[in-house]
Amino acid sequence: MGIKEETFYEGGPHPGDLVINILLGFTIVGLPLTVGAIARALWLRYRITDRRISVTGGWKGIDRSDIIYSEVIKMAKIPRGLGMWGDIVLTLKDKSRLEMRAIPKFRETYDYMANRVADKTGRSLEAITKF
Repeated sequence: MGIKEETFYEGGPHPGDLVINILLGFTIVGLPLTVGAIARALWLRYRITDRRISVTGGWKGIDRSDIIYSEVIKMAKIPRGLGMWGDIVLTLKDKSRLEMRAIPKFRETYDYMANRVADKTGRSLEAITKF
């Protein structure tokens, strides 16, 4: 019997990301953005719990990344879609980065994750979230 995880968020990217990028697709320049948004809408899924962050994505959703909070050394958030959704970037101990695109309620999600990182690493929120 494993330890029970409490799920904070489970789902895909914000639907507004798809809508905006489809509208941009009516221009030739926006086509690559539209294709990316469609792929995200179809196959990208996030699961954020009190123990880990899981991101499933890639072509047909076959790639999966699981990150535990103690591996995160820095976090950043970028608002998108007039602030209705946003991107969160996690920098890990090995200097690799995990970009989480079009997160719904990204401010609340960012705060939740930052608090978990602070709890697991013993570092202050300011040290984790400053650029």
